[in-house]
Amino acid sequence: MGLWNRVSGVFKDKTSIVLANFSGKSSFRNPVLETAIINTTSHDDCRIDKRSAQVVFSWIRASPISLWPFMWALSRRMERTQSWVVAIKGLMLMHGVLHCKVPAVEKMGRLPFDFSSFSDKHLGPSRTWGFNAFIREYYAFLDQRTLIWAEKGNRNGDDGRALMSQHLSRLHECQSLLDMLLRVKPRDENMKLCLILEAMDCIIIEIYDVYSKICTEITKVLLNVDSVEKSEATAALKILQKATTQAEELSSFFEFCKEFGVLKAYEFPTVTQIPEGEIEELKRIINGASRTTACKGDEEYSKEIDKMSAIVEYKEVEGTLKTVITEKWMVFDESTKINEEKNSTAEESAALVDHVPVYNHREIPDFICF
Repeated sequence: MGLWNRVSGVFKDKTSIVLANFSGKSSFRNPVLETAIINTTSHDDCRIDKRSAQVVFSWIRASPISLWPFMWALSRRMERTQSWVVAIKGLMLMHGVLHCKVPAVEKMGRLPFDFSSFSDKHLGPSRTWGFNAFIREYYAFLDQRTLIWAEKGNRNGDDGRALMSQHLSRLHECQSLLDMLLRVKPRDENMKLCLILEAMDCIIIEIYDVYSKICTEITKVLLNVDSVEKSEATAALKILQKATTQAEELSSFFEFCKEFGVLKAYEFPTVTQIPEGEIEELKRIINGASRTTACKGDEEYSKEIDKMSAIVEYKEVEGTLKTVITEKWMVFDESTKINEEKNSTAEESAALVDHVPVYNHREIPDFICF
């Protein structure tokens, strides 16, 4: 960013803060919250104001009513900006709010602003096309994520579908989100900047979360594969085939991230393929064959499932936290929260699952991004 753009950005931010402080408090305006939003989404491409981000999250956690002034202030700022720096910081702030675990946020629906056609106006197209694409893809993921959450919140517990159908539906949603996440990546060499790397850390953590849910749901499907109906087997086969493809795409994605310099890419577990035998079994069910005709007893099948189950272990190797995958398949137990582990190493690894990419990787705040 040129000197003139830096000076102009500082002036715009200070002017916005002054106007916010003189606006007065109302049902949809909160000067303190607006000031924190402006500081968090400043035009400074070299610094992220973590303290102001914490103020935003604290307001929303303390009072769900604060969500509406937040949405009004953030959307107003995002709709006016023509700076890729402000846009990315706004998306990261929104990403953090989604992880505040506030019911009102989960029911929010679509994002309060639209970046589907965002374009930076301060620099030439040849210099900003990569940033524009990054922002559009990041926005598309967050918008779809909030929509899925809202639809899920409208379902009152059991939605009447069979358990297997629910597993398959959740798998389809997660795989769609994973596809969108894998499209969020820097596409130009001039994007090797601290802010982009920080945003990519947020994406990596989100991928970890989505992929862990995919693995959990696939394991549930495989454990009940012998009792599925033909129509469910057909749907499950398509999902498992897609999971195989996504595993290959994930490996390539993380190799790219490592080469680009994204630190969190080194902390992701090894991606492994689904056992071919399970895919073949689904094909047999679709074709009308059973496990009996395939000469595979229940006891033998149970042993195969046990072998497929995997354990994610966190070990400290030469002072660095490493994730070690055992056996052939990754299983993430939904009932086990990593952040409830008792030892300090597990507490560090919990930061990954609890969506905590941090600007300074020695500090572990309790919110995503920044």
